[in-house]
Amino acid sequence: MGTSSRGIAMLRAVAAGRARVTCSAEPDLFVDGLPCCDQFTAHALAHQGLVRPARLGLVGQQVPAELTPAGAALLTTAAVAA
Repeated sequence: MGTSSRGIAMLRAVAAGRARVTCSAEPDLFVDGLPCCDQFTAHALAHQGLVRPARLGLVGQQVPAELTPAGAALLTTAAVAA
């Protein structure tokens, strides 16, 4: 998967527990309470199965974000490559 440095930074924020996502087909990502500047990448991370809501919520509701196993593996690979 060709994840950009911005995408890796987003994954790091999720791993650190600093991110929330909206429950929707196109989940928006919020980091430290602020909307992410690149929602296109946030949507791609979700559609690639790297990030998901940590719990169920109502449509449009913000819930904590978590890495999927694939997201955690990608983040580990990026750390080794750095």
